[in-house]
Amino acid sequence: MSTTPAQLSLELNVDQKRIRDVLRERYGTLPEGVARWDLDDEQAEFVRSRFGSASRGLDPKQWTLEIGDTVLRREIHAAYGGQEQGGIVTPKSIPDILVITSPESGARHGYDAFEGLKEDGSFLYTGEGQYGNQVFARGNSALRDATATGRPIRLFTKQGTSVTYVGEFTTGDPAFTIAMIPDSDKNPREGIIFKLVPVVADVEALASRPEALIETDRATSWIPPESSPYVVGAAPVPSDRLASRIEFALQADFGRWIEERGETPQTLALASAGATIKPDLYVEESGWIVEAKKSPAREYVRAAIGQVLDYALLARESGRAAIPVILLPSRPVAHLERLLSELEIILIVRDGDGFSVIE
Repeated sequence: MSTTPAQLSLELNVDQKRIRDVLRERYGTLPEGVARWDLDDEQAEFVRSRFGSASRGLDPKQWTLEIGDTVLRREIHAAYGGQEQGGIVTPKSIPDILVITSPESGARHGYDAFEGLKEDGSFLYTGEGQYGNQVFARGNSALRDATATGRPIRLFTKQGTSVTYVGEFTTGDPAFTIAMIPDSDKNPREGIIFKLVPVVADVEALASRPEALIETDRATSWIPPESSPYVVGAAPVPSDRLASRIEFALQADFGRWIEERGETPQTLALASAGATIKPDLYVEESGWIVEAKKSPAREYVRAAIGQVLDYALLARESGRAAIPVILLPSRPVAHLERLLSELEIILIVRDGDGFSVIE
């Protein structure tokens, strides 16, 4: 059975670069087209003999896994300790918090509607506790406080008894939301939905489906958004596209204005890094990719700039005409208008019962 440098790094508490260096000294470089070492018994024993085992337990534990490494979960626990069950592991030998996600397991518990990679690049993860309301204790409290305590979050995907290291994450803003989720008996209860954002990670490894199978680059019929996202008595549900009444009304009125111009407002789905992202509106005749914001304040305009340029590039890469447009309820300060002009972003603002296009 073969052994990898990742496995040996856990066993020996040695950085993988050092392991690869001694392998190259002894065995030369890898053949062309081979990306990773896959060691036979002789090669593995050579590495063990070079680094020895006598002083292994004396060294402080260090993080040795690299993005993309796949190891057995029990090998991680043998190296660092920590809870052998559950998705949030807090070893005492290192400050790192290990988070293990499994789409299959999540689906069995009904978490798949809440977890996963989102279009803003964050990853939503459901807290610990299969029955009753989830509370901030043990792993949940450690994950909530990770940024304040300076603890790195190490995210893994699970495949059977193996796990693959995705990379280092931290908590987003907000770090969590509370939502009504099912327990293991399908009864509703309050659940903690953590928002994790990458520091150094391969986020595409978190895609629930291969990008080729995601139904994207599709322009479909546009439906005016509801004027209010609020439902009396409903539990809060995390959503990266939850908007205010002002923004919904702005989009709805703008869509009708587009129709009055003889053009067709549409919804466009685009693929990016394993996620599906959608601009607020797409007008095929003009090529407008539209991002709406509820306010002309600087923070909203800055956010809209990044979003609409991202959408426009993805649309152009898919072969569509794409002109970035930002939709606001009123004009921003002059400096921001000059910035939009310099970036060749069209500004459209509400003007009485209609809208004004500011090129």
